[in-house]
Amino acid sequence: MTRVWKWNRPVTVREVLEDLQQERSIAYTTVMTVLDNLHQKGWVRREAEGRAYRYEAVSTRAAYAAALMNDAWSQSDNPAAALIAFFGMMSEEQRQALRDAIRIVQGPDTPPDTPAPNPGSVPDAGER
Repeated sequence: MTRVWKWNRPVTVREVLEDLQQERSIAYTTVMTVLDNLHQKGWVRREAEGRAYRYEAVSTRAAYAAALMNDAWSQSDNPAAALIAFFGMMSEEQRQALRDAIRIVQGPDTPPDTPAPNPGSVPDAGER
């Protein structure tokens, strides 16, 4: 997936192969099998071009990373503690990026101390 995201456009097996071969020896059939597996799992879509296919990522790398983080967080028995531990692992640059992202989600007209909206949340008893 890293190579498909790197190209940021539909790619052929040959293009991925040539890119990978700059670092190590790898067989055409290996790359073809991996891209076919990614297609069958729904990670890439493909379109026929002559006797070959062009493969394109179904989602962005950022969306994939976000889904992984959401999945890990939702499996925690204590989501608040998991977030605190995660934030504690962040560098100052990452924490600044988090603050910037929260400002974007909240929008320009939201006061700084207002919690970010959670579109998937269920209102508690006091909000129903």
